[in-house]
Amino acid sequence: MPAQNSTDVVDLLLAQHGQIKNTLELVRTSTGSEKQRFFDELVRLLAVHESAEEEVVHPAARRHSVADEIVESRLHEEEEAKHVLAQLAEMGVGHAEFDTKFREFAEKVVEHAELEEKEEFGQLITQASPEERMRLAGVVRFAEALAPTRPHPGVGESATANLLAGPPLAAFDRIRDAIRDWRRQSGDA
Repeated sequence: MPAQNSTDVVDLLLAQHGQIKNTLELVRTSTGSEKQRFFDELVRLLAVHESAEEEVVHPAARRHSVADEIVESRLHEEEEAKHVLAQLAEMGVGHAEFDTKFREFAEKVVEHAELEEKEEFGQLITQASPEERMRLAGVVRFAEALAPTRPHPGVGESATANLLAGPPLAAFDRIRDAIRDWRRQSGDA
C-alpha cells in the first residue's frame, strides 16, 4: 500500500469501496452481537465515506467533465441510502425483516459504488493530474475526519449542506458512539 500522503484519491476510494463491500458481507453472514458490531461499523464507514464524496469527490468530478446528471444521480442514490440506513438502524439487526431489507440495501450500495467507479473515477483518472488526485486524497481524509458517523437524512446531500451541518453532527455522533461503546464494554447495553 502506498504511503498515506502519496495515495491517489481514486485508489483511496476504491479501497474504501472494497472495505464497504466486505463489511456488507460480514453483516449479511453474521449473527447476534457480531452482526450488530459489523452493522455499526458499516454505518460509520458509509456515513463518513459518503459525506466526503459529497463534499469533495462529486464537485471534483463535475470540474473534470462528469455530466451533472450523473453526479445528481449519485447524490440522489446517496440520499436514498441515508434514509434506508437510518431505517435499518432504527429497526435493529434482530428485527424479523432486517435481513431482507438489508440484502436489498446492500445490492443498491454495491451498484452505486460500481457506477461511481465507472462514471466518475475514470474521468478523474484521465482528466485530473496525479498531483491533483493526491491532493484530493488529502482533502477526502480531512473531510472524513470531520464527517458525521451516522446518516442524517434530510440534512441534504450537497457539499454546502455537509460543510454546514457536518462538523456539529460529527461531534454529536462521536460522543454517542463513545457512550454506546462504553456501555457495551461495561455490560450496560
